[in-house]
Amino acid sequence: MKRNMIKLGDVATYINGYAFKPEDRGEVGLPIIRIQDLTGNAYDLGFYNGDYPKRIEINDGDVLISWSASLGVYVWNRGRALLNQHIFKVQFDKVNIDKSYFVYAVRQKLAEMAMKTHGATMKHIVKKDFEETLIPYPSLKKQIEIGTNLDKIDNIIVARKQQLELLDELVKARFVEMFGTLHDNENGFDIVTIEDVCSLIKDGTHQTPQYTEDKKEGYKFLSSKDVISQKVDWTNIKYIPAELHEKLYATIKPQRNDILMSKNGVNYGVAAVNDTDEVFDIYVSLALLRPKKIIDPVFLKCVINNPETKWQFDSSIKGIGVPNLHLGEIKKTRMFLPPIELQNQFADFVRAIDKSKVAIKKSLDETQILFDSLMQKYFG
Repeated sequence: MKRNMIKLGDVATYINGYAFKPEDRGEVGLPIIRIQDLTGNAYDLGFYNGDYPKRIEINDGDVLISWSASLGVYVWNRGRALLNQHIFKVQFDKVNIDKSYFVYAVRQKLAEMAMKTHGATMKHIVKKDFEETLIPYPSLKKQIEIGTNLDKIDNIIVARKQQLELLDELVKARFVEMFGTLHDNENGFDIVTIEDVCSLIKDGTHQTPQYTEDKKEGYKFLSSKDVISQKVDWTNIKYIPAELHEKLYATIKPQRNDILMSKNGVNYGVAAVNDTDEVFDIYVSLALLRPKKIIDPVFLKCVINNPETKWQFDSSIKGIGVPNLHLGEIKKTRMFLPPIELQNQFADFVRAIDKSKVAIKKSLDETQILFDSLMQKYFG
């Protein structure tokens, strides 16, 4: 059955924001909303207290589309504000279309739009190309039905993600409750360095390897991208040939309960426990820390992921460009060392939380699959 299609340009009017200058930004007035504020990566927000075109004012419920750097569609819900450049405000003034339906239709087309972006330094989509993009256009009744169904599933996905975040916060709160802070050390624990509690601290190969598509004969090869969730993520790992593996494995053999810590890139300082007996090799972007018997691996992982440790890492980063933690800086990082019984008690708590997270993550993945299949069904 052939579906009725409509161009985005025939659906609504797209109002671009205003190019606020640095000197326009102050500390009072209406907040100036940029793409960073929509994606959650905001910094130096800025406020404006002068005259402005009424068209760039946004309020709760407005649909916004970022068309430069990071393509995305959002429903604004943080009060009255002003729109910076590179963001469209959608004005539904041409046809009858359900707002939720429109948002999901545009979201499904973002990958297609990304293929039409221009620019060398800041990728952006030309407004004409955006407006020429086609979306299905069923009856208003059908739009509302589709939007309602997707809203229900999307709300479940959001709730599951919030559950995972709350469990992470619970672990952090329990850590402080049991051990306090390094700054105050109110419990009088011994202060040691990471080197004091590890028998081995070493990073992976410094040479970019030649990868292989042969997963049967090749060997798993991990880098910093595989530990950014504070768990070893085996889903999208790369493989290296057996000959290279033998060479690397002769130098460093990862073991169960080793700590794998990212030391390069924007996510430097994130640590995970290797809780498997997998045979694998690591790249220079990962450091391997082997805990001594005086420290529980789960406790050490949480110490490394603690904000106080991150502050120490931040002060160790020198120069500009890609952040890089040197092994020497990692080794001298300070931490407290509680009695092993207390460490084990905390580790048991973390493992119980992790079991709950596994169940929630399974439900989240299943719900996401359902959502993706419906998006494909409705919008192609």
